[in-house]
Amino acid sequence: MGKIPEIRTRLYETVEWLIRHGVLYFGAGGAMGFDALASQVVLELRMRYPEIKLILVLPCRDQTRGWPAGAITVYEEIMVAADKVVYISDTYHKGCMHERNRHLVDHSRQCVCYLTESRGGTAYTVAYAQQKELLVWNLAESECSGREDHVLQDV
Repeated sequence: MGKIPEIRTRLYETVEWLIRHGVLYFGAGGAMGFDALASQVVLELRMRYPEIKLILVLPCRDQTRGWPAGAITVYEEIMVAADKVVYISDTYHKGCMHERNRHLVDHSRQCVCYLTESRGGTAYTVAYAQQKELLVWNLAESECSGREDHVLQDV
């Protein structure tokens, strides 16, 4: 994610477009990087659109163990501001990240992501979202297609 200002702009525009088309609930997984950026954008837009909600779905209560201090500070600020926090597990166990990702997809109708790799957790989650027939907005693509072609509902 070397192009953070560009990604943030695309994310802001996409989330605002979704809000204007009736999406009120936004779920995020609490990870460093794109999840944190997406959560911050939703919280920023909540100041203009107070009806929207940020729901964090976290793999475990000790998710930040081993994280840099700056990332923990951002994480804690997002947690305090979130409208709801759901924990998949109290402590880390093998598979809890995977369970978190499936929970997010299973409780959504759309997926906003930044996918550049064909393997890994994000790739798996996007493939699962496509299998579940969610509308996927991949901000890594040059154009996010489908905005005018789909009736949008809450994620």
